[in-house]
Amino acid sequence: LMMTAAMCLALNMFFEARNESLIGQVMVAEVTLNRVVDARFPDTVCEVVWQDKQFSWTHDGKTDNPNKLPHVDREAWRWIKVLADILLEEPEYLTKTGALYYHAEYVNPYWTDHYERVAVEGTHIFYK
Repeated sequence: LMMTAAMCLALNMFFEARNESLIGQVMVAEVTLNRVVDARFPDTVCEVVWQDKQFSWTHDGKTDNPNKLPHVDREAWRWIKVLADILLEEPEYLTKTGALYYHAEYVNPYWTDHYERVAVEGTHIFYK
């Protein structure tokens, strides 16, 4: 199954930030896209999204198909697919924080001391 950049970006935004604000969703997309251009990460959106153990939803054992989720999630999925297309076509809508990493506020990963905190949005803390 060959996935487009837009589909991979939308999946990452959906599973990482479907309950976040518009800005929160954009910032998750931005981390994904910032990694594509950073030499330390893979070179395509799909490779970044599916890089081993980078985003928790890719290895949580749950379905990766948004269409198999309840109705309210399907609404979010429709919206996020549109947003992903917009952000790929119009990158000027990104927030330009330079963030490459984030985590939910309720966890405290070992790596946070190694990076600069650049933003807090919704339940996510962003770093570069």
